[in-house]
Amino acid sequence: MNELFSLKDRTALVTGGSRGIGRMIAAGFLKQGARVYISSRKAQACDQTAKALSELGPCVSLPADVSTVEGVQALAAAFAAREEKLDILVNNAGAAWGAPFDEFPESGWDKVVDLNLKTPFFLTQALAPQLRKAAASHPAKVINIASIDGISVNPQETYSYAASKAGLIQLTRRMALQLIQDNIVVTAIAPGAFASEMNRDARDRGDEVARRVPAGRVGTDDDMAGAAVYLASRAGDYVVGSTLVVDGGVTHAR
Repeated sequence: MNELFSLKDRTALVTGGSRGIGRMIAAGFLKQGARVYISSRKAQACDQTAKALSELGPCVSLPADVSTVEGVQALAAAFAAREEKLDILVNNAGAAWGAPFDEFPESGWDKVVDLNLKTPFFLTQALAPQLRKAAASHPAKVINIASIDGISVNPQETYSYAASKAGLIQLTRRMALQLIQDNIVVTAIAPGAFASEMNRDARDRGDEVARRVPAGRVGTDDDMAGAAVYLASRAGDYVVGSTLVVDGGVTHAR
C-alpha cells in the first residue's frame, strides 16, 4: 500500500501553490516523496511558502502570473529550464468574482474565465513535452482543480466562477480522452468548503459553514492532500476524465 500511494522520484508543479488548496496539495505531495515546484503571482509569498514547505521535502518556487497565455508560456519555459520531465501538473490557480446580475462586469467575467478555464488548457499544452517524457515510463498526471459550484448551483451570484468550473469539468473529460493516448491521465477535483483566501466563509466562519455540510465540518488539509495524492499516484492510474468531489456531502444536500 505504501508503494501504491508513493510519489517517490516524481516531479510535480502546482499552480497557485503558495496558499489554500494549492499549498495543501503541495504539502501532501512532499510528504509522499515528490519533488514539488509551486507557482503563484506574488513572488514573495511563493518564495516564503516554498521555504516553509522545504522542511517536508524539496520544494522550489517558480513565481509567475498565469492569467495570460504569455505568463503561461513563461512558467512552462522556467520549468523546462530546470526539469526534463513533469510527472504531475496541478492546475489550481484560480479567481472568483461576485456581483448582482444587472451589474456583473465584463472584467469580472474575463478575469475569472481566463484564469480558471483558459489557463489550465494552455498550461497543459505548453508542458505537454515534459508530461509526455514522464509518460514514457509511467502514467503522467494532470489534475484540474474545479469546484462543486460547477456541479450544483451556489446561491451566490458568482456567474463567471460557476461557468468556468462547470466548463473545466467538461474540459477535463475532453482532454482526458485525447491525452490518455499519450499515457497522460487527466482528472479533476471538485472541492467543497475548505478554509482559504478564496473561501473566506469557510476560513473565517467555519463553525457556521460546517452546519450546512452533511459531514458536519469544513475540509481539512489532509482531506485535500489525500484526494490529490490518490489521483497523482499509482492508485489513480485507472481514473481517467473523472471529477472527484471532496465536499463532505454538500452537493447531495443542495
